[in-house]
Amino acid sequence: MIVDCAVYERGQRRPGDLALEDAFEAARAKDALVWIGLHTPTAEEFDSVRQEFELHELAVEDAVKAHQRPKLELYGDSLFLVLKTARYSVPERSVEFGEILVFIGDRFVISVRHGDASPLAALRRELEHRPELLRCGPGAVLHAIVDRVVDDYQPVIEALDDEIGQLEASVFSESRENPAERIYKLTRETLAFHRAVAPLVEPLDRLAGEEFSSVDESVRAFFRDVFDHTVRVEDEIEAFRQLLTGMLEANLTQVSVRQNEDMRRISAWVAIIAVPTMIAGVYGMNFEHMPELEWTYGYPLAIALMGAICTILYRRFRRAGWL
Repeated sequence: MIVDCAVYERGQRRPGDLALEDAFEAARAKDALVWIGLHTPTAEEFDSVRQEFELHELAVEDAVKAHQRPKLELYGDSLFLVLKTARYSVPERSVEFGEILVFIGDRFVISVRHGDASPLAALRRELEHRPELLRCGPGAVLHAIVDRVVDDYQPVIEALDDEIGQLEASVFSESRENPAERIYKLTRETLAFHRAVAPLVEPLDRLAGEEFSSVDESVRAFFRDVFDHTVRVEDEIEAFRQLLTGMLEANLTQVSVRQNEDMRRISAWVAIIAVPTMIAGVYGMNFEHMPELEWTYGYPLAIALMGAICTILYRRFRRAGWL
């Protein structure tokens, strides 16, 4: 569906609604900029946009189907940029991903959003209050979209950092809980986040360093700032991946140590219990000629012997740290 369709002249939004069939004509005017925003369009809904602006069929297919990795492609004088959006869902304790695909030409911007992360309606209103940026053309809108997407990565980074901190405390706590499953799931979330961010570094480097007809020279410096921010995010994600890998190994080591401690305790108690079992077994044999059976103090002596040996073994195992 088309969320918004507007024409901007010298940075100011033209009053009234702009019909899609009039958008292409409006984009031909000098100092004009047309920005069309769509959300999860079908192939039929997007076909009219494709025809109006003569978009490349391969880029259109990517925009409709989504599920693309971040990339920057040049089709004639038009640029096509794919961005992965991300947000952290607290109830689900997981990272949710979406996509924003942006077409820009000399006088038009077409943004296609999939998913709920990084909505652009508020961004559009912010830009409309800064006409000096809109006067810089489609490149300024592209920068604003990219900057918003990358800024929205930071809350995800902070949420993952909190999750990892809690897991780290759990791994090295006295609790017998095994967080291996949560560590593995969080590793998968971090890996998916890395796949969403890492491929974006190269397109942003190109936007900051190369010349494109639809990106004004004054805007290129801003892409360098977003590029640096994206590299920092990528570094933090990579640090999370390494920390989670080490945490999983530490957890496995902790589990092994606890299992060894349990085995030592079991072995110690088995050894202690074996002594009275052996003595009781001897006196439980049904032989007629057993001299000990005639002793007056045979029974209390056997009980005392069992207790003494068990006490000695218990103290030795306790001193050795097995109990």
